[in-house]
Amino acid sequence: MTNYHFPKIDLHLHLDGSFRTETLYRLARERGITLPGGTLEGYRKFLYDCSGAESVNEYLKMFDGPTQVLQDADSLSVITEELICDLAGYGVRYAEIRFAPQLHTAGQLSQSDAVEAVLKGRASGLKKNPGIHVNLITCMMCVGPETANWDANMETVEVCRRYFSDDGVVALDLAGAEGIVPLANFAPLFEKAREYGLNLTCHAGDSQDWRTVRDAIGFGVSRIGHGHHIYENPELVRKAAEKGIFLEICPTSNVQCRTRESYAMHPAKNLLQMGIPVTINTDNMAMARVTLDDEYDHCLNEMGFTMNDLICMNINSANAAFMKDDLRKQIIAELQSYLKD
Repeated sequence: MTNYHFPKIDLHLHLDGSFRTETLYRLARERGITLPGGTLEGYRKFLYDCSGAESVNEYLKMFDGPTQVLQDADSLSVITEELICDLAGYGVRYAEIRFAPQLHTAGQLSQSDAVEAVLKGRASGLKKNPGIHVNLITCMMCVGPETANWDANMETVEVCRRYFSDDGVVALDLAGAEGIVPLANFAPLFEKAREYGLNLTCHAGDSQDWRTVRDAIGFGVSRIGHGHHIYENPELVRKAAEKGIFLEICPTSNVQCRTRESYAMHPAKNLLQMGIPVTINTDNMAMARVTLDDEYDHCLNEMGFTMNDLICMNINSANAAFMKDDLRKQIIAELQSYLKD
């Protein structure tokens, strides 16, 4: 169900943060894993309590349970299929689901196995829901000093290259904890990805300041995951607008992680007015307990956006998306028909 009937796009959506809690709890029990809280309702309360984290790094602790559970092909496929079904039910027309293959190799899976399991779930979900289009983004991870998992990150680059297409795995990202080491330390990974011609996005400017956005732009990305702290440097805002750098804004995640004081204090509207092509996304649907409809409600009621802004930001999303051009043109034409004078 949805209250917004124009084509909706979610570009920043983490697989291991967007599961059905009852499914993850069942999978955990079947695998002999005890999730925090001890019961399904207890686990839901744990997620609810953690969603008010004091920092991004505290917020990331919620991912420990899903990471424990999602270590086999069946669980990855099921979670992916269900997420696509849920997105279709919420009226989403296009989504890009991101995940870190290296986080699913603690058991018997390789990074390639993990990608194939998610691709299998994607195929099943799309078969059941022909009205939605979904692609995948593979994430490298910042887990400490860049040397801590350098080989795993380089393998993620190679795996992304192996499966890269315009219908399936469409881009590479860097996610994880910000600020442990300078973001610039990861530059060689992006250099290799550029050599391969991969599409690129990067988490930056969320818990850390505008300098990480500057570094990410230097990597050659077309999009920034979060990136809202660019607002504190108007000159960088100007340069990013000139380059057409898209921001993947996730309002509820930013408020819950305390990287923004409130929805009303979020600079997304100002950034849009300053020429930045802002997009609105959910980040982690289970962790944050949000859908795109919820985010749009916050946009209209607390963040100063208009309905036309929502439609224009979805046009931004279509232009930013790593999707086929014919689909892009179709969705943009539909969105333009909803604009009011």
